[in-house]
Amino acid sequence: MEKYKEYKQLGAYALIVNEGKILLIKKSGGPYDGKLDLPGGTIEFCERPEDTLKRELVEEVGIEVKKHELFDADSVTFEWPYKDVIIKGHHVGVFYKVLEYDGQIKRNVKIDDQNDDSLGADFYEIDELSKEELSYIANMELEKLGYNLK
Repeated sequence: MEKYKEYKQLGAYALIVNEGKILLIKKSGGPYDGKLDLPGGTIEFCERPEDTLKRELVEEVGIEVKKHELFDADSVTFEWPYKDVIIKGHHVGVFYKVLEYDGQIKRNVKIDDQNDDSLGADFYEIDELSKEELSYIANMELEKLGYNLK
């Protein structure tokens, strides 16, 4: 008999697209381990989603958001086998288009107290990405931006 556990995630995420490329982070750990994902993360208690966006982009990517606009709010569900249990995940996101930012993209990041799952960020050619290499939320938002991935 399989054991199930519910996992809920509420986060704020950035969509930074420029000349057919999108900024993605390399994930370490969790249900998206080894995948490319949108930069962003968990909305902390009493934190506004746009403040989460700004904080997470400093922590994970090394940039300061200067101008952004709300793009979408949506969710995905998935099952993730973890040790002796099946995690039933519900990942809810608030997604922002980041229109201007300052700073240099951190291509390599160490896991620490502030950054618990990003190994660094880079721009990727959208037309060269496949659905299998992306997180569920990254796939969903790229489709909403009008891209059809393989």
